[in-house]
Amino acid sequence: MTPTPAHEHIHRFLLLGKKKLFFYHLALYNPQSGHNYQAVFNFSIRDNGELRDMYLKDLAQHESQRVFYSLRCPHHFELPELQQGKEFGVHLERVVVKPDGSRDFQQMTTAETIVDCKPENVLSFRKLGNLPYPEYLTYLVFGEGDEVHMAHQLAERPNWDEAITVTPGQPIDPALLKKVPTLVIDSIRDAHDKLIESPLKKGQQYQGKIDGSGPVVDFTVGRQGWWNHTSLNS
Repeated sequence: MTPTPAHEHIHRFLLLGKKKLFFYHLALYNPQSGHNYQAVFNFSIRDNGELRDMYLKDLAQHESQRVFYSLRCPHHFELPELQQGKEFGVHLERVVVKPDGSRDFQQMTTAETIVDCKPENVLSFRKLGNLPYPEYLTYLVFGEGDEVHMAHQLAERPNWDEAITVTPGQPIDPALLKKVPTLVIDSIRDAHDKLIESPLKKGQQYQGKIDGSGPVVDFTVGRQGWWNHTSLNS
């Protein structure tokens, strides 16, 4: 089936982190979109740190605002190609959330920057579908050191997509983080629906279990790096 102009497979990858950058694919449930994958990467950016510096400087100016950052690839490719390794060009974008909740994608770079994705840079990759709603609130966990990120696990639809940075109360095994396990917060039941705001509140402390039955992790919620309950479900 030939994609429509609204579904051109122009991929966006959310930027998370300051010390080490991680990249989270912006997913859509619609299988015709080409974006029906929840995936986490740690790409290499080939530009001597210029894009990173631009991102960090802009983030420092907007950290208290509802502003996100993404890499936009204007070239068509199917996302599973990244699992075999691929180079592609991107632009850095500032994503400003307006008062009505709509998003304004503002291109920050004039020239494309080359991103290198090797198979080992694909930390987590799953096609959406056939994953039932969990009983309790469940997130994917990834990061490095004291800078840990969580992405709401995309199970059945409708749902919401969220990425936040958290501060763990104790170190998490680096080898475990590289596997991008789930963290199950059994004090909060999953909504089994889309939400319009996060069930996790900034500055508050919560506790979860790795993969539901593993080590207990205490964490404090920090900055929200992404939210989508609208186009995700279209």
